[in-house]
Amino acid sequence: MDDEYAKLIRRMNPPRLVIDNNACENATVIQVDSVNKHGILLDVVQVLSDMNLVITKAYISSDGVWFMDVFNVIDHNGNKIRDKEVIDYIQRRLENNPSFAPSFRETVGVVPTEEHTTIELAGTDRPGLLSEVCAVLADLHCNVVNAEIWTHNTRAAAVVNMTDDSSGRAIKDPIRLSRIRDLLCNVLRGSDDPKTAKTTLSPPGVTNRGRRLHQIMFADRDYDRVERAGQGKYRDRDRDRSQLPNVTVVNCIEKDYTVVTMRAKDRPKLLFDIVCTLTDMQYVVYHGVVQTTRPEAYQEFYIRHVDGFPISSEAERDRLVQCLEAAIERRASEGMELELCTEDRVGLLSDITRIFRENSLCIRRAEISTQDGKAKDTFYVTDMTGNPVDPKIIDSICREIGDTVLQVKQNSCLSPKSPRTTTIGFLFGNFFKARSLQNFKLIRSYS
Repeated sequence: MDDEYAKLIRRMNPPRLVIDNNACENATVIQVDSVNKHGILLDVVQVLSDMNLVITKAYISSDGVWFMDVFNVIDHNGNKIRDKEVIDYIQRRLENNPSFAPSFRETVGVVPTEEHTTIELAGTDRPGLLSEVCAVLADLHCNVVNAEIWTHNTRAAAVVNMTDDSSGRAIKDPIRLSRIRDLLCNVLRGSDDPKTAKTTLSPPGVTNRGRRLHQIMFADRDYDRVERAGQGKYRDRDRDRSQLPNVTVVNCIEKDYTVVTMRAKDRPKLLFDIVCTLTDMQYVVYHGVVQTTRPEAYQEFYIRHVDGFPISSEAERDRLVQCLEAAIERRASEGMELELCTEDRVGLLSDITRIFRENSLCIRRAEISTQDGKAKDTFYVTDMTGNPVDPKIIDSICREIGDTVLQVKQNSCLSPKSPRTTTIGFLFGNFFKARSLQNFKLIRSYS
């Protein structure tokens, strides 16, 4: 009865959205007012992230039964959002307030839809793993339409959309799907790690790919801190400490909240990754402030567990810190960024990843997409030990594939280091004394 009453209240009070290009000089201001429910913050942030909008500042408040968010957003070129079609689409998506999909439970799943078949993979990362997966799919006459691959803390996860290479349609034959699943599981069992042994079909339903990857890696416990036995220490050894996230979790006894403060290198979808993790860990954000001052981002949230209580133990605090650090690092651009643009064809991804493997490149993260017969793939690569790639190897690969086909976009190893402070204070300052939106400012107090 309580659940039905809550649904009735939401139907009677649909979300209200204001998109204003005049309120701020250098950003579009989006204000969302709605009846509160668990996960609504993630719904809103996910829509903005799906549109590839950059959130430069945010103010969040959801005390009581009402939810209010204010976002300052720009496009990827740093401009305000002025395209009427884009504004109308944001309006429709946010005012419809779609609910998010069910959580991830399986290690390897195969989900057919009308357009493509989605496979989800999780296992122990190792050099050449993506190449082996792509080779298996090519041998099984599967064409990869789009995909995203993450690696973190010795674990790897992927969400891959594929079609039958002859018909161009989704693969629905249960016998063939079972064979695909079994062969991919054999690839993932390339080590003795028992985590790769689970093989079940994922449930029906569609979820945001980024959120799905977070759920896969969270279920695989990639946040556990482990020694890497001589490989993959690139993050700790060669990157300046200023490039690593700083997460603190303390209790605000006076207001009965847990305060989570994060300082990290700014990047696209950072807020989505953090809110996604807090939501899936069953925490509710009651208040929050987000401020980006390139190249760093500062975020502070006042949270409680869904049962209404703040964090009560040191073990829970430590686990939340680990999980948020992992959420920030999973999508971080590690290594050299290579962009492939060419005519799409069956087996293209298998050929490209094989060339990378033969030249001792390790793929840390990848985004695969095809549109109108064109393939546009982005790879983040290091050498096999996690160190920066020798430029001579990249030059050789570019000549082999084609200088106009494969290009170097960015090398994170050479990015400038930003200064880092060690003092930590609350971004909210006197927030609870003055909560007027008209007087909203970022006040930072230092202890």
